[in-house]
Amino acid sequence: MTTLLHIDSSARNGRSGSDPYGSHTRRLSQRFVDRWQEQVPETKIIYRDVGMQPPAPVTGSWIQAAFTPPAKREPWMHEVLAESDVLIDELLQADVIVAGVPMYNFGPPAQFKAYIDNVVRVGRTFGFDRSRPGDPYWPLLAEAGKKLVILSARGDFGYDMGGRVAAINHVEPSVRTAFGYMGIWESFGAAIEYDEFGDERLAQSIARAEADVDGLVLRLAPQREPAAA
Repeated sequence: MTTLLHIDSSARNGRSGSDPYGSHTRRLSQRFVDRWQEQVPETKIIYRDVGMQPPAPVTGSWIQAAFTPPAKREPWMHEVLAESDVLIDELLQADVIVAGVPMYNFGPPAQFKAYIDNVVRVGRTFGFDRSRPGDPYWPLLAEAGKKLVILSARGDFGYDMGGRVAAINHVEPSVRTAFGYMGIWESFGAAIEYDEFGDERLAQSIARAEADVDGLVLRLAPQREPAAA
């Protein structure tokens, strides 16, 4: 059975098109999940709303606990890592991660950065050994075959590769870097632009992004076996 991890990180509650001031990324991520379930109804869905319930930011105590070998951890260390453990366990279960990540000041929301900081963790999603020849760091999820879908939204336009302001888009590049560090290298995406303009260009961008989402589902979802004659 396929497992899909659905993450929302927008500070806006609700979805555009159905809720006043709703989120474009919540709209896209829910569309992805809905279309996926139409194709693969037996899919297990894990939902994590870091926009409304952000993970605790990494602290000095968290770092000390994470870099202490598990057998040597004191009780308080297990407590400080408990939330991180839950988030990582969800990630490990997932075959596909679909993340709604809007652009806030050229990067992902702080809530999503806190999520990344909790799941990119030594000994669980990446390895580290000072004595290892060559690179002392290596990804621990490289053999899992996981796929990442990043669904974004931007107020301006031209942030895609080759666009007029692509160089200041630090959403998809930073998210792909973090997940790639863990060994999740296959990534896909769609984005809505022109939100600050609110004109026909926004409507067209929404339509294109929704079509892109539908296409991604058809591309990534497991194909059903034809019914027996």
